[in-house]
Amino acid sequence: EVQLQASGGGSVQAGGSLRLSCAASGFIFDDYAIAWFRQAPGKEREGVASISSGGSNTGYADSVKGRFTISSDNGKNMVYLQMNSLKPEDTAVYYCSAIRLDDPGLSQWLVLARTDFGSWGQGTLVTVSS
Repeated sequence: EVQLQASGGGSVQAGGSLRLSCAASGFIFDDYAIAWFRQAPGKEREGVASISSGGSNTGYADSVKGRFTISSDNGKNMVYLQMNSLKPEDTAVYYCSAIRLDDPGLSQWLVLARTDFGSWGQGTLVTVSS
């Protein structure tokens, strides 16, 4: 069974940093894409960063490019999101999710942040104050 557990959220002042962790189990890492999504108060869920092919392929939303870095430790089945230069607009519940690379719903999952595709873990709250 695919299982995902996010952690590392907290409260930080603007300009600060946090590192989120996602512990994954129940699947072969190289067969899946894994991504971080977030949902801010009153806003739609959006993709933040993705990783696949054992970490060789990564992608980022324009809003976080240059500030966030996604990485993985395949031996430990862990995915991380290093968040630097945090802004108040980064405040959101952050989720990690995984989907098979051959899943026809991959594009809907990644682009539209559809929760009826892929597997999802519980969220972790990030609050950035000004």
